[in-house]
Amino acid sequence: MAARYVLKKTSAGFRFNLVAGNGEIIATSESYKTKAGAMKGIESVRTNAASPVDDQTEN
Repeated sequence: MAARYVLKKTSAGFRFNLVAGNGEIIATSESYKTKAGAMKGIESVRTNAASPVDDQTEN
């Protein structure tokens, strides 16, 4: 199964999980007040996912 975003409504609003193909949750969003806000969050992750890694562990 391919990775997917799972959008949920909670008592605090809306949030999403990024779920890997093996079913493991690999990212969890903050809470959003609206479903539209959560959808924008998903789009932001999709847009920025290919960004380079800024490794600051040697600092």
